[in-house]
Amino acid sequence: MMAHPFVSRIASTQLARPYGRIRKVAQGYFEASGPASTVGDICVIEDDGEASSVLAEVASADEQGLILIPLERDRPVRPQARVHAFAAGGTIAVGPGFAGRAIDALGRPIDRAGPIAATMSMPLDGAVPRPLDRDAPTRAVTTGIRAIDGLLPLAVGQRIGIFAASGVGKTSLLEQLSGQIECDRCVLCLVGERGREVEGIWRTLSMRDDADRFTLVAATSDESAALRVRSANVALCLSEHWRDQGEHVVLVIDSVTRLAMALREIGLASGEPPTVRAYTPNVFAALPRLVERCGAVRSGGAITAVMTVLSETDDVDDPIVEVMKSLLDGHIILSRKLAERGHFPAIDVPRSISRQAPRLMAPSHAAAARDAVAMLGAYEEARLLIESGMYKQGASREIDRAIEMRERLSGFLQQRQDENIVFDASVGALRSASGRSAAS
Repeated sequence: MMAHPFVSRIASTQLARPYGRIRKVAQGYFEASGPASTVGDICVIEDDGEASSVLAEVASADEQGLILIPLERDRPVRPQARVHAFAAGGTIAVGPGFAGRAIDALGRPIDRAGPIAATMSMPLDGAVPRPLDRDAPTRAVTTGIRAIDGLLPLAVGQRIGIFAASGVGKTSLLEQLSGQIECDRCVLCLVGERGREVEGIWRTLSMRDDADRFTLVAATSDESAALRVRSANVALCLSEHWRDQGEHVVLVIDSVTRLAMALREIGLASGEPPTVRAYTPNVFAALPRLVERCGAVRSGGAITAVMTVLSETDDVDDPIVEVMKSLLDGHIILSRKLAERGHFPAIDVPRSISRQAPRLMAPSHAAAARDAVAMLGAYEEARLLIESGMYKQGASREIDRAIEMRERLSGFLQQRQDENIVFDASVGALRSASGRSAAS
């Protein structure tokens, strides 16, 4: 027998609001007795003697209680403060109102352009497309950068990493890529970035004629670890929403390393054991999901992801670097040696790779690219002999040709930040620089 609608309504009504109490206040986290929650939920901490409240994310839950990571650090929390569950904490607002706007990790506008009209919401965790629902990347996307379009072409829906130490032009390359790459939407996520850099990037984007194509999500370095992690999920949700509408979205995350550091901070606070370089297991569980939420789907939409990874030296030995190299569809490595010689963008072509390049290149294009990479590699191997004067011309035909073509290839690889080259022009310039005509 079916229950009367009034009985069902009463059964589902929450007559008492469950709450817990803060038991311990520590640097960067709180311990609470409740309420019943799971990892990732948002709670509201209310002090009986204060009018304001603090949002916190559940990092760990067991029968003893909760470990909470504060989302905001500008308000004090005292022991015995009440903790309530926040009903909308697991969702994020999405919709066309976020086009052309700059927001924080809670979806609040930071661009002083007024409130955002949100038409719908979606779970913050998103959904990873099933393997057979994906579409293999086969269509090239133009970036306007000769070194990439010519030698490391990208496909719609590809996930690519930019690996670089500090001070080698990573931010400049990101700005150029974001402004020139062909797409319907571009979502930029700045994780743990300096406030000055956030303001500078948004000022540049907001002055463009196509400013409505861009959305900026920012969590600066002074904000809590929970907000820095949440910013990446918010950017992914916005990208997934527009992908579900059949649009091509370019998602730029700068940087995955700072995201991993924020995850490590949360993991250590929740009691996870440190592993290599003190990174906790939650880091290595979150990164694959971050990458797999991107890509092209058979319904027609695609998320092309560009993720930066900070490496302490030009020797790529960082665990986050190694994990991301195994997850992504290719990597672009920036070289400090090239940057010190004034070579920009400082892309180390022989050490970089695009795993989708064979599908995107015509035979003549692929042959020219192989020749160019071979000559660049041969020159680098013999650089010490050449620059010291120990190499004698004629000793190696391969090195002789690398020396002969060096200047032309260097000219092809260098490009001003305000220079946007069409794809066919980049391929033609590559054939010329490598000594191959269009017909060869």
